[in-house]
Amino acid sequence: MPDPASTGAPPRSGGPPLAAAPDLLSSLAPLLADWLPGRRWFAGHGRLITGFTLLSATELLPGAAAGGPPGLLHLLVRVEQATAPAAGAPPGGDCYQLLLGVGRELPPRLAPALIGRPAGGPLRGHAVHDALLDGRLCGLLLERLRLPGRTGALDFHREAGAEIPPRLPGRPLAAEQSHTSLVYGETLILKVFRQVTPGLNPDLELPRALAGAGCPRVPAPVAWFEARPPEHGAEPTTLGVLQPYLPGCADGWQLALAALAGRADFTAPARALGRATAEVHTALARALPTAALRRPQLESIVAGMRARLESTARAVPGLRPYRAGLRTAFDALAAAGRNGGSWAAQRIHGDLHLGQTLRPARGPGRWSLIDFEGEPARPLAERRRPQPPVRDVAAMLRSFDYAARSGPSGGDAWSLEWARRTREAYCRGYAEGGGPDPCAAPELMRAYETDKAVYEVLYEARHRPDWLPVPMAAVRRLADGG
Repeated sequence: MPDPASTGAPPRSGGPPLAAAPDLLSSLAPLLADWLPGRRWFAGHGRLITGFTLLSATELLPGAAAGGPPGLLHLLVRVEQATAPAAGAPPGGDCYQLLLGVGRELPPRLAPALIGRPAGGPLRGHAVHDALLDGRLCGLLLERLRLPGRTGALDFHREAGAEIPPRLPGRPLAAEQSHTSLVYGETLILKVFRQVTPGLNPDLELPRALAGAGCPRVPAPVAWFEARPPEHGAEPTTLGVLQPYLPGCADGWQLALAALAGRADFTAPARALGRATAEVHTALARALPTAALRRPQLESIVAGMRARLESTARAVPGLRPYRAGLRTAFDALAAAGRNGGSWAAQRIHGDLHLGQTLRPARGPGRWSLIDFEGEPARPLAERRRPQPPVRDVAAMLRSFDYAARSGPSGGDAWSLEWARRTREAYCRGYAEGGGPDPCAAPELMRAYETDKAVYEVLYEARHRPDWLPVPMAAVRRLADGG
């Protein structure tokens, strides 16, 4: 595939290359200010957008003449907002990756993808739309990954020997998350990150390390693309990762809800999932550096947990009556550190829950783990830091509780007993799979489960208020020492 930016392919007729137009961003700014707040992946909900900074612009396909197919424009844009960002957010605002289709006309089937029509500037009179909802432009992105190299500010890479068939049809998955996933011919899946942070994303780093360690539980990356850093020697910014697609699989959340709907036991799948989690943790500990958590590190962890509790209580008044009880979990972990307690730390998944697991219809014991990005709201440096594996375990235990309280029975006595037995089976499988017995570290487990419940309270209050009773039930239990 020709490289328009490097081979001199003709730009839009009648002007300089679109990416070099000085008024490109100013012409798009009013449209983006209206469009971005409606995206689930936009991190600045509730804060007024005050401006934009263009970090890079690359034409992956120059715009065509009237009546022709759309062009493809890649932007990295920093969004400035009026009020203070969350703790740990990058200075100056969050950065977003935008892939924009540009054409004179927009087919009716792409009407939901329309961002708008600029009133002036180099795109005046053009329809600008979200290219990740356009199958043709998604196919162009895959073709660019087939042929590694450089286009403008972007670098495209492919693993040695990896096969990427040509001309695979592409489609976006319906679920909108902190990223957009594109499936190509039921063979490959490309995760395109919407909010990006300078540096190597764990969702590329960890699956590559696991592939090198011979762990079959995680699909190995096939290709990826990234933005070159402006500073010499700095890490590039990971923008997207291409991996094998696992057709015919159901995620653990769907399977758990189906079991609850049918009043079916889920302990055997949970036990197998525990073993799979332990295998992934063991492989990560072999492949990447580990550390020890002693008193100084534990005090730092506890300080972060306490700070998150206080900030969440300020944002969600319903949490305030439980602060004292929840703090006891953090105090117990700090006391364990003062008394000489220590635990191993390593790279972990960082946002493990049932929706991040897949199981095929055949071979029900063969769980796979996906989406190693970690919690996108946390700073990248924190997500790449070694942490105790029990943090992943605690997060999965919270997920079983979520399923029991969200299923058709709505958290009745049978569902809560289902959750208890399933949680126990998962921990038993984890120990059988070579991981340390999670029940042998009660202070660590309770502290991380409490911290996760606090995170869930803030998330649900901001994004899904109807779901807030689910983590609040856990808050009441944990505040009572449960």
